[in-house]
Amino acid sequence: MWAVAAGVTGVALLATACGSGDSGSTDDASGDEKITLTVATFNEFGYEDLIAEYEAANPNITVEHKKAATSNEARDNLNTRLAAGSGLSDIEAIEVDWLPELLQYSDKFVDLTSDEVEGRWLDWKVAQATAEDGRLIGYGTDIGPEAIAYRSDLFAAAGLPTDREEVAALFGGEDATWDKYFAVGEQFKANSPDVAFFDSSAAIFQGMVNQMEAAFEDPETGEITALENPEVREAYDAVLEAGVEKNLSSHKSQWSEDWTASFQNNGFATMLAPGWMLGVIEGNADGVTGWDIANVFPGGGGNWGGSFLTVPAQGEHPEEAKALAAWLTAPEQQIKAFKAKGTFPSQTEALESEDLLSVTNEFFNNAPTGQILSERALAVNPVPPFKGPNYFAVSDAMSQAINRVDVDQTDDAATSWAKFEEAVSALG
Repeated sequence: MWAVAAGVTGVALLATACGSGDSGSTDDASGDEKITLTVATFNEFGYEDLIAEYEAANPNITVEHKKAATSNEARDNLNTRLAAGSGLSDIEAIEVDWLPELLQYSDKFVDLTSDEVEGRWLDWKVAQATAEDGRLIGYGTDIGPEAIAYRSDLFAAAGLPTDREEVAALFGGEDATWDKYFAVGEQFKANSPDVAFFDSSAAIFQGMVNQMEAAFEDPETGEITALENPEVREAYDAVLEAGVEKNLSSHKSQWSEDWTASFQNNGFATMLAPGWMLGVIEGNADGVTGWDIANVFPGGGGNWGGSFLTVPAQGEHPEEAKALAAWLTAPEQQIKAFKAKGTFPSQTEALESEDLLSVTNEFFNNAPTGQILSERALAVNPVPPFKGPNYFAVSDAMSQAINRVDVDQTDDAATSWAKFEEAVSALG
């Protein structure tokens, strides 16, 4: 019922927010009432300065930012409080991979559709957050066009090129493949046997699966097909051969404490780098020099993740929350967030901005990250991979299967695959 009210009244408020552009003024939305809006995010969205800017422009609004350490922590909190019907923040950030499940309960979120936001985002970004009945449950934040981040100092020690253009060519340039990536890894390990080539086998698999048209489920029927899809098994075998048999992996679970600590002790030389990962690398590798980014990706292009801002229906201030979410995802703010933490814009207007294309990143050896990620975005297949309601559960089971072999080393590849089969079969 409240959602209907929000849908009726929110349009005018959203128009105010969009029209305000860079200023962030939402006088009509806040009126004279002093309120507090809560915003829940995870990892690094680059919102710290933006929230301060919004509060300055809207003196009646205080914004409380709740930042979870990991997306899994945020997802658990969201699901628990969504089921309970209370306790969620006024704005909840969500990952794209959660959407297939959440769209089944779209009435638990404010419908964000409006003429004011038509054409703001890439079409496929909007489609990801749109329910079958047309309800839009999330405003797109970033997308995750992927490049290769690398340690130029560790490459130099291994006798490999260090210049980012030469490194891109080393991986095959426009013809880069996963086989070539692993071959360079073997070359690296031959000269630097004590340093891992990549950070996580499960992360490499994620890069591969994001290039598959329909990895785990049939787009027509929704039936789980992960066990029959030869692409899935081939990628599983390839990544474990490279990571474990050839010892290219750091044998760390991504996002674990050991993985985070390894940024400070030369734990690995490369990692897959969607735009949002740049802020994570810079934060974890504070004080470490040598990071750079190459304009190349195995298989041509890939998009990893990208998030959305939702307005849960259970909130007390849906109109004001909707206005804040619209402002945070407007082109000007998306570019500012990219400059702060590397979250690459999903707004069409932002993607064409010279302000974005001219961005360089001092931490990554002054790499032209705006231009590089724009070109990586153009390499992404415009038709996003299909991800149904079981995608997250199957993906999680696959990560566990890979980590049993790569990190825990409790199973070999065949035994762990058998356990993966059991886990997937149990999903029904």
